[in-house]
Amino acid sequence: MSSSETSALTSLKKRLPEKEFIALFALMTSLTALTMDAVLPAFPSITDAVNIADYHQTQWIVTGLVFGMVFGEIIFGPLSDAIGRRKTILIGISVYALGTVIAMTAQSLPILLLGRVIQGIGVAGPKIASRALIRDLYKGAAMARIMSYVMVIFIFVPMLAPWFGQKVMLLGGWRWIFVAFLIQATVATLWLILRQQETLPKAQRQPLQPARLIRDALGIFKRIDVMCYIGITGCVFSGLLLYLSIAQSIFQDIYGTGDNFPLYFALLSCGAGVASFTNGSFVMRLGMALLVKSALCLLAGTALVMLASALLHQGVPPLWLFLALGILVFFCQGVLFGNINAMAMEPLGRTAGLGAAIVSASSSLIGVVFSSLVGLFYHDSVTPLACGFLIFSSSSLVLLFIARRYPSAE
Repeated sequence: MSSSETSALTSLKKRLPEKEFIALFALMTSLTALTMDAVLPAFPSITDAVNIADYHQTQWIVTGLVFGMVFGEIIFGPLSDAIGRRKTILIGISVYALGTVIAMTAQSLPILLLGRVIQGIGVAGPKIASRALIRDLYKGAAMARIMSYVMVIFIFVPMLAPWFGQKVMLLGGWRWIFVAFLIQATVATLWLILRQQETLPKAQRQPLQPARLIRDALGIFKRIDVMCYIGITGCVFSGLLLYLSIAQSIFQDIYGTGDNFPLYFALLSCGAGVASFTNGSFVMRLGMALLVKSALCLLAGTALVMLASALLHQGVPPLWLFLALGILVFFCQGVLFGNINAMAMEPLGRTAGLGAAIVSASSSLIGVVFSSLVGLFYHDSVTPLACGFLIFSSSSLVLLFIARRYPSAE
């Protein structure tokens, strides 16, 4: 029996039952989405509690988390290749817990943002190591299928996160939202310790040698296809991050939805949940490339209609139309995230941890920069959001064309 066959058999022994595996890593990775979205309804309360002078500075609460994730991903990716996936997840969650406590007890905006950045650094551990762990066990369309089903719960959590955050505040104030973060992290950690074995054998681990890391990173950056997929992921994430940073203002300030904001937020997110679920079924038959191309075309067309309707209605299209178009946008994003990540990770087996770090950190950095630039133009109008979606989706189509036309050899 060859070494590759032996490794495959070893991996098979380490697999949990598929449903439990999906549930565990959906819970683990959804910690990122919950941490990002559950605080959205708390922005007014946080503004008063930490004396924020300019309400628009609340956007930093979201971008601070993502900014920390960029650095965390760079750290935890190579670390997971060196010490294994499980240890990396446990270290990351420990750092995350520290940041959560700092943010929970903050009395000023700088300390709150410090806690959010540390949260971002820590949550990158389970985010990156989980992707690498999935890559250890699954390949190709099977990996895309598993990631799509993980995304169903990953999307379902942010659908309910603002509603959850709002209910927690009614019980004990906005700081209790951070207590909820600690509880989810604890449950996921105990589940991992008790049920999931390490998937990276010691013989296959890559020591933390700067020369090797630079060499492997340069090898990844030389791949035209992988870099294009990173660009696409960054563009799609830019649109999502732009929306998250201004969603509360759109629904409460522009459309006056008041306490029903979490309901409308969840309604739009339904599109992504449905897409992730159906994608898991269709990807095995149609392939990742066709689904990504179709989703990007639909996203660009939807963004164009949203922009036209915004221009015709002085920046504020009717609520029903905005909701309908928003559901389509999120449907496309639900198809894109799982498939694009799988397409980027597929060629990076030996350096899955480092590859996951580069893919995620680069796309996160693109998301922070581009969404922040477009967000500067937001002033109680849907037009910047529509422009952002159109620019990001059109750019993604160009990158997809390049990736498919000039695939790199492994």
